[in-house]
Amino acid sequence: MSLEITKHHVCLSTAPQVNSEDMALVAQKGFASVMNNRPDFEHDASQPTAQSVADAAQALDMDFYDLPFSPSRITPELLVQFAQIVGQARKPILVYCRSGARSTGIYRMVLEAGYLDPEDLSLVMG
Repeated sequence: MSLEITKHHVCLSTAPQVNSEDMALVAQKGFASVMNNRPDFEHDASQPTAQSVADAAQALDMDFYDLPFSPSRITPELLVQFAQIVGQARKPILVYCRSGARSTGIYRMVLEAGYLDPEDLSLVMG
């Protein structure tokens, strides 16, 4: 089982597509929450569904958040939704998409917008 996890903050890391079998390793690494940013079947039918990953994560006592989006369709509302999830989620949280790039990008945008406290990733917006 090999999963490339990139740590951006003590409270948040990103990864490329995960599957239900990866959740044991994710839990073992101490993650309390997992967030999906990839729409189901974005590339092909062999992609694991968010629900299959959610079921595995929740069976291991991790919270699961589903916020799929296309990287070409990032809106101010999406930034708010992402910030609210990260700000309120049990941490650390692992955020994944196809390659990890879209999850990393939206995390950086939310920080730059000032929606999350850079110290603890708590929500600082209304």
